[in-house]
Amino acid sequence: MTSRDYLSELFSLDGRVAVVTGGSSGIGRGVAGALAHAGASVVLVARREAELSRAAGELTAEGCRAAWVSADLGSGDGAREAGDRAAEVFGEPDILVNCAGINLRPPMGELDEEVWDTTMAVNLKAPYLLGQRYGPGMAERGYGRIIHITSQQAHRAFVHSGAYGVSKGALESLARSQAEAWSPHGVTCNTLVPGFVMTPLNERLSSDPDRVAALAARTMVGRNGLAEDFAGAAVFLASAASSYVTGQSVFVDGGFSVH
Repeated sequence: MTSRDYLSELFSLDGRVAVVTGGSSGIGRGVAGALAHAGASVVLVARREAELSRAAGELTAEGCRAAWVSADLGSGDGAREAGDRAAEVFGEPDILVNCAGINLRPPMGELDEEVWDTTMAVNLKAPYLLGQRYGPGMAERGYGRIIHITSQQAHRAFVHSGAYGVSKGALESLARSQAEAWSPHGVTCNTLVPGFVMTPLNERLSSDPDRVAALAARTMVGRNGLAEDFAGAAVFLASAASSYVTGQSVFVDGGFSVH
């Protein structure tokens, strides 16, 4: 067996179908591109049609199989509709990546019920509903990969974690519950935990050069994250190589969390 054959057997996603929420920009775009280049047919799910069309078009131009579905994941009906529509494109997915998120972080004393409910709807309820839509089918077919993108705020409170931190901590608990339910049937459920990454979701911090520099200095590698830093970890967790890895939080943060 050649090294190419060996690596393909471990990591190839040929014939797999992936749904990536938040796949039109930021970390979601980086993950979607990695899965697509590894062989998966990828459906990008987000709100903005122009960004979705551009991202899917870029992947198609690179020789990948990609499509998109515009959806509002801020409501239960929107998430359920997104799940059904995404499955109509290339068939029922083998891989679900929940990257779509909302980052509203007022000081705790100013955190009202509307911000709480909006945050939980997008960051927690939508991943739950999509998991309920796809997880049982994955288990029935004997193969599935559910990957949630969480946050440092799932593990430590800083910069007004508020409802955002709660939602990301709960999302990691959801992964463990999903792993308990479906891993005996070949479905692994894990989370990727970023450090600070320059994405639209972090626009507030990205606009402060001193804060950006301070966050980079806190890492062990000396820089903040990029969307492409998640490619290898995402392909690993989506592939056969990770069949014995489930219920885990995998930190992709340049050592931020341990420095």
